[in-house]
Order: sequence, then structure tokens, then C-alpha cells
Amino acid sequence: MAKITIALVQMEMQEGKEANLAHALELISRAAKKGAQIVCLPELFTAPYFANVAGGKGKAAADFAEAIPGKTTEALANAAKANGVVLVAGSIYESAGENHAAGKGNFFNTSCVFDADGKLLGKYRKMHVPQDESYFEKDYFADGDTGFVVFKTKFGKLAPLICYDQWFPEAARIAALQGAEIIFYPTAIGLVDGVEQSEGNWQEAWENVMRGHAIANGVVVAACNRAGKEGKMSFWGGSFVCDAFGKTLARGKKEEEIVIAAIDTEHSNSVREGWRFFYNRRPESYSKITEKK
Repeated sequence: MAKITIALVQMEMQEGKEANLAHALELISRAAKKGAQIVCLPELFTAPYFANVAGGKGKAAADFAEAIPGKTTEALANAAKANGVVLVAGSIYESAGENHAAGKGNFFNTSCVFDADGKLLGKYRKMHVPQDESYFEKDYFADGDTGFVVFKTKFGKLAPLICYDQWFPEAARIAALQGAEIIFYPTAIGLVDGVEQSEGNWQEAWENVMRGHAIANGVVVAACNRAGKEGKMSFWGGSFVCDAFGKTLARGKKEEEIVIAAIDTEHSNSVREGWRFFYNRRPESYSKITEKK
């Protein structure tokens, strides 16, 4: 399909997992009624952003951990099927291993993708995990072990990457080389009270780096951020979609909303063939990229 309508569900989160899931299901339905064929939720959409507390104890984080598949993915599968949409299910706090119910085993920041018939196509575990002021994610998540994954869906080939992955060109390039037509970035990013933007405007840098990934790889890029204020954190919203030459097709404001954009994968093919970045690559010269610093 060349023409596809996608929706980014820019949610504000509540305290309880059940309330957040119910709200997400409602917003998926609203997006479908607006004509969306692919719907994306934000990062960790079932929970308040608990990783803003060091030591792994934010917002009783263990209360939000769950197995995949499980109750949340079952509800999401039903929503995808009922609404006839491909669903990039943001990410959830995955507890993996036999003893997940006891809060043991490995924990991951995990995105699931469902086809329009409700089938769970698979999952992607966040590969790049930050440890910054108020983003203490290494205290909660193990490094992802799935590699970068592209899913073939009813409405095209897509790759979910998650938040901090946005800053790594290697992730976008690998996804594109594997055939991704759209890269989705479920995200939780914003400003922290008392932390200065000393380098410059963070939101502009965030958007610009992803626009560069779109152009360099000839793919559509869609970033779905959280909204609202949680404690000292103000998520800036700003979810956006840009085409394969970096043109912004839609951008959200700061508050909760559903951001809709119509994309054209034939345009992406034209850009990729015209600029021929993939044809002129020199992978034999890129070994430095895989060296440990």
C-alpha cells in the first residue's frame, strides 16, 4: 500500500495501570474512527514514568511489571482486531523469565506489534538504555536482546524503536536496511525542573536528529511522545511524523491529543532511489563503528 494513515496517541498518564490501559484502548478506538490504519502508543503507556527515581524504586515500579504475552497484550490484541488497525503498542515494563510473577528475572522496556487481525507479530526490547538525571533506566531495564526487528503488517513494513534509540543512527540504519518503510519511536521525554538546557533547545535537537534518520534512510519517521506533567517532569508532547525527505507532515502540541498523518511510501521509494544512499554505502570501511570505545 502506498497511501497509509497513521495515528500517534499522545497520552497523559494516570497512576494506575488499569486506568492507563483503559484510556489507551479508548484512544485507539478514537484514532481508528479518524481513519487511522496504524496506531502507535507512547513509551511505558501503562504507567507513570517511574524511572525518574534512582535505585529501581520509582512509583512502586514492580507493580507495573508484567509478562508478555499477558493481560495487557491480550487487551491490545483485541483492540487491534476490533478496530482493524495495526498497533504499535508503545512499550510496557516486561518481566521476563519463569518467576516473573514473583518479581524476579530480567526486566525490559518492550514494544509489541499487532497486525490488524489482532495477531501478536512479535516484540522489540529497547536496545539503548539511558542513565541520566531523572532518567535512571539502567536501574529498571536490562539492555534489549532482540536486536532490531522489522515487522511485515497489513499496512506495510515497520520497525519499533524506543525513546533513547532515537539518538543512535545505527538503529535507524539497520531497521531501514532490513526493509522498514516506517520507523516508530514510542517515547517518554521532556524537561526536568531544575535541570538547565545548557546545550540548547532539547526538543529541537530531539526532532532534528530523527528528521536526519528519515532523510539518510529514505523512510518515514514517527515519534509518539507522552504529554503532561508528572512530579518534576514535564513531557513536551510534540509527537510528529516526517516523510522520507524530512518534511513534517503533522506535529502535536503539548497536551494530550491524537496526531494524524497520511503518508506515501511511494514517495519514500522515490527518495531512496533518487538519492541512492544505500547503493553508495562503503560497509567495508565502517568497522570503526562496531569497536568498543
